[in-house]
Parts: sequence; C-alpha cells; structure tokens
Amino acid sequence: MLLSQGRLRQSLFLLLLVSLLASSVFLFKTGLWEKLPVPKQILAEKPPPPKPTPLYKPKPEQHADTTDNFARAANAASPSDLPAIPSWNKSPEPHVEEKTPLFIGFTRNWRLLQQVVVSYITAGWPPEDIYVVDNSGVMHSNQHGLLGLQNPFYLNYQRLTELFGIKVITTPTLLTFAQLQNFFTYTSLEKGWDHYFWAHMDSPAVSDEEYEEEGQEYQSLYMRAVTVLRETMRPEYGPLAARWFAYDRLSLVRTKAFVDVGGWDTLIPFYMTDCDMHERLWMKKFIIEDAKAGLIYDVASGIEDLEMFYLRGQSKVKRDEDGQTSPPEPPPPPPPPVMKSDGRNSPAYHELLKKLDEMQRSKNDDKAGRNTWQSAQQGGQGEPFYRDGDGFEQGISMTMNFGRDVFEAKWGRGPCNLREVGLTENDAWRMVPNWEKEEVQKKAREDREREARERLKKEQEVQKKGDH
Repeated sequence: MLLSQGRLRQSLFLLLLVSLLASSVFLFKTGLWEKLPVPKQILAEKPPPPKPTPLYKPKPEQHADTTDNFARAANAASPSDLPAIPSWNKSPEPHVEEKTPLFIGFTRNWRLLQQVVVSYITAGWPPEDIYVVDNSGVMHSNQHGLLGLQNPFYLNYQRLTELFGIKVITTPTLLTFAQLQNFFTYTSLEKGWDHYFWAHMDSPAVSDEEYEEEGQEYQSLYMRAVTVLRETMRPEYGPLAARWFAYDRLSLVRTKAFVDVGGWDTLIPFYMTDCDMHERLWMKKFIIEDAKAGLIYDVASGIEDLEMFYLRGQSKVKRDEDGQTSPPEPPPPPPPPVMKSDGRNSPAYHELLKKLDEMQRSKNDDKAGRNTWQSAQQGGQGEPFYRDGDGFEQGISMTMNFGRDVFEAKWGRGPCNLREVGLTENDAWRMVPNWEKEEVQKKAREDREREARERLKKEQEVQKKGDH
C-alpha cells in the first residue's frame, strides 16, 4: 500500500511537470506569455530602455585650403599697383552714350568670382558699370570683413570696390536663381535702365584678339557688346527680349520685355526656370537671338595667378615668398610675323586661351558633375551666418528637384519645348499631368465619349417627359 502511494505521488509529479512544460511551450509559441500579469515589484525593477543618442554621418572629405588667386591685388595699396589693362582692350574714354550695366551674381567661391570680374575688366568693360550682386545671404558680413577666405560665402568687398573700382549690391537674404534674375530686372527698373547685361560668375570672358570685321578696326569684347546693343535698339529690329552670347554665359536683356511677361517664375527656383521664362517670352513673340562679342568660357576652377589676364607677351614679374618683386626675366624672343606688333594676339594671349580651354574641358569631363566648384569649400565655422557646406549643397539640390516638379505640374510635361507641342501662355497650370502619354490621351477620349453618352441620355429623358 505504501509503495502504491509513492508511485502515485511520483506519477502525479511527472504529470504536473509535463503539464508545466507543455504550458510554457504553448505560451511562448503563441506569445501569450507577454500578456500575463507581472507583479509590480518586478516591473519596478525593470531597467528603462536607453535614450536614443544622436547618430552622425561620416565627416565630410577635407578639401585643400583655398588660396587667393591674385597675389598682386592682395599686395596692392591702390589701383595704380595693379597691372595695366592691355591698351587695345581699355574701356573707351569718354564712356559710350549707352548705359551698359553688367550684373554678376555671387553666392559662393571667391576665386571664380574674382576671375570673372578681372576677365571683364581686361576685356574692356568699364569697371564702374560692373555690379557684383552679393547673394551669399550673409547680409553685411562681407562688407564689414567678418568672413575668412575659407568660408564659401566670402568675397573681398574692399578689393572689388576700392581696387577694381566696381560696385557691390548686397541682397537682403539668400535668393534663388529665379529670384536673383527678378532682382536684376527690379534694380534696372529702379535705376531707369532700359537694357542691362548679366553674366555667370563661372564664365570668364576674353576679347577675341584675332577677330577683325572687314573694313572695321579691332573691337574689344565690350565694344562688340555695345555694337550688338546699338543694333537691337533700332526700331526695325523688333521686340527684343534678350541677346545671348555663348548661349547665356553673357546676356543682354531688354528690361520691359521681362516685365511684360511677369518676370521669372519664382515657384521654379533653379533648373527649368530659364526654360519656363524663355518659352513664355517666345510665346508672346519676343525676340531672343544669339550674338557674338568675344570668347566666353564655362569653368569650374580658377587660374592660379589672374595677372595672366593682363600680360601680353611681357616677361612676368616674379615674387619672392615675402611678396617682394625680383628683377624680370629676359624678354621672350620676338613673336612670329603673324602676331601684332603692339602685343595683341601674342603668344601670352594664346597661352591664356589654352589654359581656359583646358579648364572648360576639365569641367565638362568631370565625372562628379559640372558644378563641383559650388561645394568645394567647407570652412567658415564660427563665423556669422555659418552653414554646413555639404548640408547647404544638399538643400539646394532638393530645391532644384522641387522646381522640376513644379515645372512639370505647371505645363503637364517635363521637356522644355512647350511651343513645339502647341502650348501657349494661357495653358499654364491648366494641363492634365502627362497629357502627352498615349494612355492619358486614351482615357481622355473614353471620358469624353462617356460624357457624350450620358448627355445624350439625359436629353432623351427630358424629351420623353416633354412628350407626356
């Protein structure tokens, strides 16, 4: 009897153990164990989950420090310390009768800005007619010298105005490309300019020193641009909107034409806004034509010494590390007979063209993109209006993509050839998205047929009621 009771207890224990194991497996497999009540004491002892900590992207690639690319200007105390402009490219004195303001917009990269300013001055543009529009978005920081050379948004205000003799206009905040273009037009209205020129800051210009029109004397890039302006001012020319030099690396604009079409569409901030503007001008029968004035390049880098724009077959003055000049080298051998005796079209000139051409090809062949110069600088930490270089570039890129979407929504299509497909200025914002696609056209036909059937049915019902 005692043995039987012991075996019974043992069997009950094993049965209970098996039941517990089976219940545990069931609870874990079904997830019901998470819903079981937990004693408050155990809950109180459970450690809280760790707080999220900031996670950072890899540090941006460090670029080499930026250096000033015009040593002579950096050491100059007055305009007389700058190299002489080639005599055949000097701006006319007295000034021509026409007003010839030239806007150059700047946001970042001082080396490229200084290069394009020097290029236009040495191509004959009167310095007092050149207006650099400081669109860096740093308000008066550049005027007060608060930014350093490593800051992407730095420009040397004093050098531009006091040494080069040009003017600087500061925008109140950072403008998009479309807003900046409207600012050019607005400023021209305020100053009473019927026409104005504008140039890209990454497009240095050079007079074509081999150019000679039959029966005419040599003209600098500036004087050829003035000739184009005079041509377009004749009544018989027609309703001018713009003349493009090397596409729009340099542009001549008739102020009233841009106002008449409502200016640039600022809802399309960057890319495709030029397409939108020019198509609307053509839709209203304004004239946009190409013109020639000289050689204008599209580059992503700066010549190491901008004195190259001034020199014409002269020996280059060397500078010691302390900035002092040393005696010039012996003069180069006489140029070939085909070269001009006054230095125009000299070997030094062709060396400049060769360098600019190499820089242009390098920009076009760069696998990283054509506009790497825009994000080449990463400095400026701790200075007013500091922006992270990579972050700024990313934000601009996102805004560009947004503009493309707006353009497509405005015209119902992405490509630029709006007039070729029959669109007019009255079609903006009225087009069905992707209206050119066959499936969209097919659905539109089906919708029209369905609406026609429904309309006919309603008319028949009304007629039947009238008959009764």
